[in-house]
Amino acid sequence: MSFKSIVRELKEMKDGIGNISRRGVEGKHWRRRTRSYIAPDQGPLSGALQQGQWANLPPELLLDIIQRVEESETSWPARNVVVFCASVCRSWREITKEIVKTPEECGRLTFPISLKQPGPRDSPIQCFIRRDRATSTYLLYFGLTPSRRIRRPTSTDFVISLVADDFSRASNTYVGKLRSNFLGTKFTIYDSQPPYDTAVQPNSRSSRRFHSKQVSPRVPACNYSVATISYELNVLRTRGPRRMQCTMHSIPISSIQEGGTAPTPTSFPQSFDEQFSPSPGLRKKDPVTDICSTSLSEPLVPVQGSGDPLILKNKAPRWHEHLQCWCLNFRGRVTVASVKNFQLVASVEPSHNVSAVEQDKVILQFGKIGKDIFTMDYRYPLSAFQAFAICLSSFDTKPACE
Repeated sequence: MSFKSIVRELKEMKDGIGNISRRGVEGKHWRRRTRSYIAPDQGPLSGALQQGQWANLPPELLLDIIQRVEESETSWPARNVVVFCASVCRSWREITKEIVKTPEECGRLTFPISLKQPGPRDSPIQCFIRRDRATSTYLLYFGLTPSRRIRRPTSTDFVISLVADDFSRASNTYVGKLRSNFLGTKFTIYDSQPPYDTAVQPNSRSSRRFHSKQVSPRVPACNYSVATISYELNVLRTRGPRRMQCTMHSIPISSIQEGGTAPTPTSFPQSFDEQFSPSPGLRKKDPVTDICSTSLSEPLVPVQGSGDPLILKNKAPRWHEHLQCWCLNFRGRVTVASVKNFQLVASVEPSHNVSAVEQDKVILQFGKIGKDIFTMDYRYPLSAFQAFAICLSSFDTKPACE
């Protein structure tokens, strides 16, 4: 088979008219997701595909093909072709995983695990958040990670998922959640997995993770508390923007020092190669149950190694006399004034030995550009999931802060 023929068939795969397909309801669900959402960190690894003609391609030729595809795909949504390559068969998937770099190295999101990995150090990854008031759903564009708000009598939960029609915590598309207190002044970010392998002791009852076959391969065993967000009370109702502070329990302050690193997970804890997918009828009929008790589902993740956790604070705005409002330089990324707009920088002490450049660097900025459209730009050491959760806290009602 000539190289031109291979490229032509790859283009057919991109347009959804290639020879590779899946039957039944599962196939329809896969095609719907690849058009609208980032593909999950798995591929259709059926026996027929594994033994097909694509699986028998020489490794050297396969490596050259995927390298060329990776180099040519520099923007979304064309980047889903790289995901399609990993979905062909197991051998294609392994080669693609070797070639595709982390967001820190390439500045792009590819597989779902990219949402849990820190962004680039030099320039931020630019995303958009769209709010759907009718369904209380928030969509993160570029990573395409939806979130749905669930109001409770004493708190508000934002459940973050890889797909827009499945917010069950018993699903392997569950990424994490954000929970508020009653006043909306304090939020906790929960991750569906520890950010690094040594985050919790294996013998600890509060952090034990079940084997996938002991309960269900689809059920995440625990939620790990990785960060807290606190909004300062505004008792006197004084004029000024919201003041917030984020304590990243899983990220050490050393990550922004010279030569420092942040936790970078390489895969989801669920085994996607052995995923369990019940029929749609069962999914609708079965109630969602959380197998974790409060003590079991919310272990606090300590920072990796020794040292203090990274703390983020509001960048101080300046008062504009002519406009009579507080202003921040968003470099054209924010166009509408809103109390939700913010920029976060590192809060450091002289003993932390952090350079002045790093102290002034905006790690996360969020702002309004339309009625229900917002921008979200983040960089190292935050991941897209952590940045998205922090931004979601801005949407909750805060009667005691403004």
